[in-house]
Amino acid sequence: MAQFVRDVMTPDVAAVLPDASLVEAAQLMRAQDIGDVLVTQDGVLLGVVTDRDITLRAVADGVDPLAVSCRSVCTPEPVCVGPDDHISEAVVLMRTNAVRRLPVVENGTPVGVISIGDLARAQEPDSALADISRAAPDSWPDIGNGGPGIA
Repeated sequence: MAQFVRDVMTPDVAAVLPDASLVEAAQLMRAQDIGDVLVTQDGVLLGVVTDRDITLRAVADGVDPLAVSCRSVCTPEPVCVGPDDHISEAVVLMRTNAVRRLPVVENGTPVGVISIGDLARAQEPDSALADISRAAPDSWPDIGNGGPGIA
């Protein structure tokens, strides 16, 4: 069984610059089938913006997601773990901070992300959450400007 964050994290880092629009972040999330992107500049983690952040901190207020930067809605200075931290440390941090994902940072540079789904697949592979996390995403019908829609 995996013991360290590096054993279960997603090593690919999806990142945007602080001045990227929320539309850019959302398009990257859609293209990579992920729920968050890191906000970085010159390899330094500045924050995390999630699909929920975009919805609750921008769209719900009626702001134009093309005119709003990721910097303005991201969670600045997010709680992080290191790749050599024990998985139990990630679990404690997620519980304590009520988050579902943690950036994985090594020597100040983001090297991955660990999610609650990653932990479920590693620690309880037969659990419902692990099963859901393994499922392939559904195809969304295109509506409007090529964006996902609800059938």
